[in-house]
Amino acid sequence: MKFGTKAIHAGQEPDPSTGAIMTPIYQTSTYVQASPGKHKGYEYSRTQNPTRHALQGNLAALENGKHGLVFASGLAATDAVLKLLKPGDEVIATNDLYGGTYRLFTKIYQDFGLTFRFIPMEDATGVASYFTERTRLVWVETPTNPLLNIIDIRAVCEAARRHGIRVCVDNTFASPYLQNPLDLGADIAMHSVTKYLGGHSDTVMGALVLNDDEMAGKLAFIQNASGAVAGPQDCFLVLRGTKTLHLRMERHCQNARMVAEFLAAHPKVGKVYYPGFESHPNHAVAKAQMRDFGGMVSFTLKGDDLPEAIRVMESLKVFSLAESLGGVESLCTHPATMTHASIPKAEREKAGLKDTLIRLSVGVEDAEDLIEDLRQAIEQVVGVEIASS
Repeated sequence: MKFGTKAIHAGQEPDPSTGAIMTPIYQTSTYVQASPGKHKGYEYSRTQNPTRHALQGNLAALENGKHGLVFASGLAATDAVLKLLKPGDEVIATNDLYGGTYRLFTKIYQDFGLTFRFIPMEDATGVASYFTERTRLVWVETPTNPLLNIIDIRAVCEAARRHGIRVCVDNTFASPYLQNPLDLGADIAMHSVTKYLGGHSDTVMGALVLNDDEMAGKLAFIQNASGAVAGPQDCFLVLRGTKTLHLRMERHCQNARMVAEFLAAHPKVGKVYYPGFESHPNHAVAKAQMRDFGGMVSFTLKGDDLPEAIRVMESLKVFSLAESLGGVESLCTHPATMTHASIPKAEREKAGLKDTLIRLSVGVEDAEDLIEDLRQAIEQVVGVEIASS
């Protein structure tokens, strides 16, 4: 079954009681039992819920996995993975990653005896040199947030497997439409479902997809025992979102390419971060492991003047200045004060994240309007006339 068909049908059947084509919102906390322990597969909605069950099956199919688990947020999903570890274990993580992940690692789990090291992974051949006898997990994010670095998933997984180390890949920026980490050797694919999978900026959710039965059982136990589960209405909304994922991602990618090309040609733009450019350091890797290059673009202005960058963000009219990404509407984010503010400035700069960086989540509007919006904002701030294309 091809991707678009799976997106619409996987994990879902018409409601047996009514024939409803859409999976109902089972807004219930508990289920009637015929006799103690004799029920229809559902007892209590923290443990099982039919709407959540359908979504978990849908996401598993999209990632070519056997088991899907959804959580109340992306960080709750990450939290569940870390609960597979024990005090004294070590995690090797991408040095350019979402600020909330960094915060969870260093401000919560470090106090419980886990060790975290953040390393550049763009050269996958060097990752194994950081492994120690205590390393139990490699945390990969690719494309990275917000510098859009590309990490060779297959190479990292092969190195980790030789040492008996698990790999979890945060696949949020790519979505299952563009990249499938399990097919490349990863043990777990993680998503902030809030982003492209939901696609409409109306739901907060996380997901894990994997093939290993034993590990899936442990994570399902954690999901139930810790209780950070996704509610049925949110699951319904995401099931609606995944039905158009393939259509939306095509437009996200198309628009991002046009926006990136416009920015790269602009005389007042400094550096453009976009893996679709042949000049991108790991463009060949992105081309090999992704089906397209995604809807995210980051850039700086020439001169790296922070007040100027802020004024450009304030001057945008179609792009909305807000956190998050992956919705149908275009968003502009300032990572240093928003998504990555929890990472100390010295650590951000060490990873290459400047305070002047502007991150764009390119939506599915008409590309010409998005380009014109960026044009007017830059011209208004820097006073440079650029002829309309």
